[in-house]
Amino acid sequence: MSDVRIGISGWTYSPWRKTFFPADLPQRAELDYASRQVRSIEINGTFYSLQRASSFGSWFERTPGDFLFAVKGPRFITHILRLKNSAIPLANFFASGVLRLGPKLGPILWQIPPSLRFNAAQLSEFFRLLPRDTRAAMAMAKQHNEKVRFPWLGEVVPQPLRHALEVRHETFKDPAFVELLREHDIALVIADTAGKWPFMEDVTADFIYIRLHGDSELYVSGYTEDALAEWARKIRAWRKGSNPRGARLAARPMEAAPAGRDVYAYFDNDVKTRAPYDAMNLAHRLGLGPMPGEAPPIESIKEKPRTIWPSYPSARQGRAGLSKSKPAKAKPRKSPARGRTNAAMRSP
Repeated sequence: MSDVRIGISGWTYSPWRKTFFPADLPQRAELDYASRQVRSIEINGTFYSLQRASSFGSWFERTPGDFLFAVKGPRFITHILRLKNSAIPLANFFASGVLRLGPKLGPILWQIPPSLRFNAAQLSEFFRLLPRDTRAAMAMAKQHNEKVRFPWLGEVVPQPLRHALEVRHETFKDPAFVELLREHDIALVIADTAGKWPFMEDVTADFIYIRLHGDSELYVSGYTEDALAEWARKIRAWRKGSNPRGARLAARPMEAAPAGRDVYAYFDNDVKTRAPYDAMNLAHRLGLGPMPGEAPPIESIKEKPRTIWPSYPSARQGRAGLSKSKPAKAKPRKSPARGRTNAAMRSP
C-alpha cells in the first residue's frame, strides 16, 4: 500500500523554542521531539555543506524506527556547478555519510536556482549520473576526493534511491521537461511558493514530492483550513495513483497507477512557527496523527522572513561558498559549525 509522509523542512529554528517545542526541552533533544510529531523531516544542512558521518549516525539513532529523512542535495552541485561536471561532487556527497541513514533515507531533493533555465541536454547528463540504489551510491562514494576528510564507506543494505527536482524558472513549464523527468523517473517537486515561482502539479515518477513554502506569503503565512482541506483532497488522489481534479499541468496527464503512489509533503513556512502546526493539521486530516495544539499568534513571533540570499560564485571562482563581494554595511556572519544541522541556515 502507498505511504504518505507529512513533515517539516528542518528542525533547528529559535522561534520554535517555547512555542512548538516544550519550554523545558533541551536544544539537543529537538530532533527527538520533532520526529515524534511528524513522520518525516527534510535535512537542509546538506544543501550548505557536507555534513559529518557521525551526524547522520546520530540522526538515525535519535529518530523512531519507521521515520524517514529527505535529504537536500548540495548547492555546490546545483547553484555553483549548475549541474555540470558533478560526478566527483556527487561522490563526495554520498561519501559524507548520507548512506548511514540506511532504511531511514528517503528521497533526495535537488533544488536548482531561479536563474537556471530549462536545458534538456544539461539535465539529461545530470540525471544519468544519479545513483538509483544504495549500492550504486556506495560505488560512486568510493570515487570521492580529498574534500571528504572522514568518508563513510560502510556496508549498505540494498534499497532504491528516489530523486526529486525543484525548479524556479518559467522555461520549465514545458511538456518536454515533464516528459524528460518521466523518462528518468525523477519526481517534479510540486512547490507552493505563494506565486513567486512556477507551480506545476504534473506526476512524473512513482512518488509525489510536495514543498509548501507559504499559502499567501513566502516562508511566513500559515495555511488556512480551506487550503489544508484542498491539499488533503489532492494527496488522497495522488495516493490512490490518480490525478486530482483540477490539477495544474504542463503536459499530458500521467497514466493512473492502480497500486497508488507514495506521497511526501514538507512544510517550509517556518518563519512564524507555522510549519509544524500546519504539517500536523494536514496529517490529522489524512488520518495520520492527532490534531496539534493552537499555534502561537503570528504577531507574537518577531523573526522577519529572509527572501533574498547572497549571490553564489560561479564554478570558475572555485570553492563552494558565498561570493566574496559583500553588500554595503552588511555584518559578517559566522558559518554554522560543520556537521550541525540544517535549519539554522534556512532552506531557500
